[in-house]
Amino acid sequence: MEIPLFEEKKNILIVDDIISSASLLYELIKNDYNVQIALDGKKALSLARQEPQPDLILLDIRMPEMDGYEVCRELRKDGRTRDIPVIFVTALSEGEHETQGLELGGNDYIAKPINPAITRVRIKHQLELKDAREYLKNQQVLLEKTIQQRTRELSLTQEVTIHCMASLAETRDNETGNHILRTRNYIRLLCVALRKRYPDYRAFLDDRTIELLYQSAMLHDIGKVGIPDRILLKPEKLTDEEFEEMKKHTILGGDALKEAEKRLGTNSFLRFAREIAYTHHENWDGTGYPAGLKGRAIPLAGRIMALADVYDALISKRIYKPPFSHAQ
Repeated sequence: MEIPLFEEKKNILIVDDIISSASLLYELIKNDYNVQIALDGKKALSLARQEPQPDLILLDIRMPEMDGYEVCRELRKDGRTRDIPVIFVTALSEGEHETQGLELGGNDYIAKPINPAITRVRIKHQLELKDAREYLKNQQVLLEKTIQQRTRELSLTQEVTIHCMASLAETRDNETGNHILRTRNYIRLLCVALRKRYPDYRAFLDDRTIELLYQSAMLHDIGKVGIPDRILLKPEKLTDEEFEEMKKHTILGGDALKEAEKRLGTNSFLRFAREIAYTHHENWDGTGYPAGLKGRAIPLAGRIMALADVYDALISKRIYKPPFSHAQ
């Protein structure tokens, strides 16, 4: 990064209807700053909105037509001038006037007759504070951009990870890929409908959660990679013994995702995938597997996945049945 050989002078606007008072301030600071003078409030507001804008305004209070308080009030209303520091310069030394000015957004007071040393120090102090505020504001913007970038990277990493894991199941069963695409879309439709129609689900099913459920649905049958081909690819209906073996895919998938989740933390995106893998074959009446969970003991993610999974099985052709119509 290039380091400047000199620091650019700050811009200061002096606002005072008495020329002699404005000139006194001008002579005091002209060597250190770029200085402009406004002899009334309207001109002051016009100059404050022009480029280059003042970095600081020295503002007299007692002026005709528009006094310093009104000028300060207008400065604070305008987004272009809201953050310009204002130092009131006035012969009014009573505490109530100082309080009024600070409540309107003034940053400091300088009393007349002016003390040159004190005036210089207070100007320098307010300019340093302004620089510090702008630095912090810029750092906050940079931090927000960095967080957004990291969030996008994390989201992409999660999505790629899910796709890679789901592709394992596709290599074992040609139908799995299409099944995954269909069921994840059913998941999103069900979630949106639940959120819209049932208040109990609105807080939980925010946009982020729905997206995670949509992505995690791809892993519901990941455990099938551990099922022998003679069972997984059998063209006929499974025997009771073979079906018991097939049922183990819920445990195999859930356990694998549980181990992955331990490494990423309990708040990881794999939480829903684990719940889905374990519980998408549980039944509301407790007759499902592998744990025989019943009713609301079944995680919502598993319940939604079960509906999507069974619906897709019903409308798809199987060796033991023709496809059902949507109406059926």
